Amino acid sequence: MNKFQIEYELRSPWIARLDHLEHRMWIEQKDSNACWMGKASFHRLSNLQNNKLIQLATKNFEYRQSIFKNELDHHLKGWTTKWGFDKMRFAREKTTDCYFAFAASNALDHYSNVRIILTKAAILITVADDFFDMEGSLHDLQILADAVQRWDSNGLTGHSKKIFNALDDLVTDFAAKYLQYQGIDITNHVRDLWRETFMSWLTEATWSKTGCVPSMDEYLQTGMISIAAHTLVLPAACFLNPSLPNEIFKSFSYEYQTLTKLVMLICRLLNDTQSYQKEQEQGKLNSVLLHMRENPDVKIEDSVAYVKDIIDKKSKELLEHVLMDDLSDMPKSCKQLHLSIFKVFQMFFHSCNRFNTDTHIDILQDVQKAIYLPLAVQPSKPWKQQSFPQLPHHASSGLKKDYQLRINSRVASPFKQYHNSRINIVATHQISKPPLQVFAYNNKMASSIQIPLFAMYV
Repeated sequence: MNKFQIEYELRSPWIARLDHLEHRMWIEQKDSNACWMGKASFHRLSNLQNNKLIQLATKNFEYRQSIFKNELDHHLKGWTTKWGFDKMRFAREKTTDCYFAFAASNALDHYSNVRIILTKAAILITVADDFFDMEGSLHDLQILADAVQRWDSNGLTGHSKKIFNALDDLVTDFAAKYLQYQGIDITNHVRDLWRETFMSWLTEATWSKTGCVPSMDEYLQTGMISIAAHTLVLPAACFLNPSLPNEIFKSFSYEYQTLTKLVMLICRLLNDTQSYQKEQEQGKLNSVLLHMRENPDVKIEDSVAYVKDIIDKKSKELLEHVLMDDLSDMPKSCKQLHLSIFKVFQMFFHSCNRFNTDTHIDILQDVQKAIYLPLAVQPSKPWKQQSFPQLPHHASSGLKKDYQLRINSRVASPFKQYHNSRINIVATHQISKPPLQVFAYNNKMASSIQIPLFAMYV
């Protein structure tokens, strides 16, 4: 392991890493020979096989890049422009950042619907949240929240109407695809998720604009919803295979599974640990500021540490629910999507607020690496065919087939003496009848031994 890898391992906890970027790093670090058969084993793959794996991984990465680029440039950016989100000066335009995070956290190319649903929802959540935080008056926000409760745009104008129309387009399109996919209409269930989310934003705006100070419990009950992690993960999970079970999505907006609640809580607290300074300047409250307010003797660093301790404990509980079969009724694919959302928030808010690209240019670099920049991999040298002495007639006749065998001396001890003597090894065997018969030749003699069929063919 080189210096770069050591620094990376120490700097970046695995839960804040995105799979797609991890794949790129290991492909570009191919000289480290990271392709082990197992951490408990000292047998590494041969250079030839490592090169073959690198070539395959490179093709796979480039294929996924082409899919991601097409989805982002030809579908999602156009959707953002269609609804004018890129022209709303108060709102953060996060199309690229949102798509990058979801695509890189779960790089399965056949889940296009999942990535697009997640990204559109995240774009809308960002714009609407900014509208509630910075743009709309309390009266405007009440009118918009009421329109969402009725699911009727009558009375809306300007930004409010654009936000509602985009929301209606998103939910209608989602429900139509799911109806075609599963034959079930879940329009009202998904609307309920968004109704709940908009009401949580209105509650927090009311606290901020009226000077009301909630208790920690009141804040967390609302904040778990306003972070909108469940509004992202639950509809998207319906398009997994297997999808979210019917009994789970029918409970949208009034009862969530423990795993979903953990994601909601952790994502809220992660956001709070990186946004408390900005929110303090704006006269808002979050869990860090509320803890300090309820404990006047503690410093701000102590309150941050208190919230991070909760995050650590709840994160361990979340991983138990993801990895253990008897703690949740969700299919493994749905658990993994919950974990993916958790990793996205960890990536954005683990050590700083990376969602603010104005001050953290490194997120732009990661976007380029994930979607646009080609891999920095030197082409492997072609493998030259080795020449072997001619086998005796009795070894190459009948039903037997010749193989060239590459044997690492650490795989099986009987080969150490031959390896040290630099003996060329040629294997012949009858395909259906193990063990493998090996003939070893040097300049003076020929001998044969038998080995099991776990030897590696190249």
